[in-house]
Formats: sequence, structure tokens, C-alpha cells
Amino acid sequence: MTHALHWQKSTFSGGGEGNTCVEVAATPNTLHLRESDTPTTQLTTSTAPLTHLIRGIKAGRFTLS
Repeated sequence: MTHALHWQKSTFSGGGEGNTCVEVAATPNTLHLRESDTPTTQLTTSTAPLTHLIRGIKAGRFTLS
């Protein structure tokens, strides 16, 4: 049985008008991520890889070139 995803905006989106935010939806084993301006493009992952990515970003392990 397929359920509709319940998308939630990031708390960092500011709550204003416009499509400038990241949204997340969760199912029992999967996290779904998308940008509001391209809702048909989604990234799916589980919690462990996303947790490692966020921790790496916070620790400054990634740089822009």
C-alpha cells in the first residue's frame, strides 16, 4: 500500500513566501529530501548516511572549490 508523503519545511527556511527551502518526508526506513522549487526531484536515503553527512558538514570536513 502506498501512502502520500507528509513533507515538512526546514526550520531554517524562514517561513516566508517563495520556493527557497528544503523539505523532508519520512517513511519507516527512508528519508526523502527535496527543494521546494523542484518538488519532483527527490533524494532518498536512510538516517545513517544523512547523519554522517550533516556531522561532516558541521565539523567543516567539506570545502567549496
